[in-house]
Amino acid sequence: MISFEGFRMEEGIPIYQQILLYLKRGVVAGEICNGDELPSRRALSALLGVNPNTVQKAYRQLEDEGLVHSHTGAKSCMVLDECQTARIRAELLENDAKSVVQAMKQMGLSKTEALRLIEDFWD
Repeated sequence: MISFEGFRMEEGIPIYQQILLYLKRGVVAGEICNGDELPSRRALSALLGVNPNTVQKAYRQLEDEGLVHSHTGAKSCMVLDECQTARIRAELLENDAKSVVQAMKQMGLSKTEALRLIEDFWD
């Protein structure tokens, strides 16, 4: 069963998106694997203190992306392979990189300054 012990809600981001991001980061980190069971919608909504429809929205998106297989009355399980994991990693990296670049631009950093800063933190 996938644990949500490390899940922390953030202001300003829809909760269903936070659930998606938490699970996708778990996949990329190798903490969530093919066949791992998700908590039931009701159990997760009670654990997080959110509306069950919020959890349902996250699970439905995962199903639409082909990352979760659900049967009525049965457990929902992650369905992952190397291609999906690579796609998720690329998606997360692209979104994070865009956010960082946007923030640097808003702070007035030039491309040269931004690259220098990244190099400094890389090591």
